[in-house]
Amino acid sequence: MSHTLGIRQAQKQKTRQALLDAALELLEEQSLSSLGLREVTRAVGVAPTAFYRHFRSTEDLGVALVEEALGSLHPMIGDTVSAAGDSAGRIERAVDLIAHHVASHPAHVRFIARERHGGVQRVRRAIREQLERFAEEVKVELAKHPESEGWGDDDLLMLAGLYVDQMLMTASLYLEALEASEEERERVARVATRQMRLIAIGRRNWLG
Repeated sequence: MSHTLGIRQAQKQKTRQALLDAALELLEEQSLSSLGLREVTRAVGVAPTAFYRHFRSTEDLGVALVEEALGSLHPMIGDTVSAAGDSAGRIERAVDLIAHHVASHPAHVRFIARERHGGVQRVRRAIREQLERFAEEVKVELAKHPESEGWGDDDLLMLAGLYVDQMLMTASLYLEALEASEEERERVARVATRQMRLIAIGRRNWLG
């Protein structure tokens, strides 16, 4: 009996993932607000009623895509700004990690870039909450840096928000450069590095 339940659960998870994958592919060409569940189920080859065994609505599916796109990035964000190495090393590591992630998950990055200011409120809120989590986690890591001595929580959180925003902007620029030349991707890396260095310089002088 338990074996049968295990098979059913695995099949259910497989169908759920297939719906997420199909939706993500369809969202390459449209926004979530225009996506119909029949489009998604047709792409997967299941009846429309099967959709409701996994998601209450396309909004619910969108929130799940936000979790899939951003939920796994929390360890990476922490590694990016960890106290290991000097400021230049941390910046280089951050730019490299962003470039690698965009190249590996372009559809997820494109979805977040589009829906962050899109027409589906629940999804906008889910993205905002994930970004706020990133900022809090970055703040914790920044507090470990020797340069953070004397900084209060509010200032550290403001600095963390600047880094998170810069990472998002860099990811968007890398996304646009994916189909461009290697020279263009190198230009994006140089600009991103200089912008993060500027934040770091401001950090050193903020309490002066």
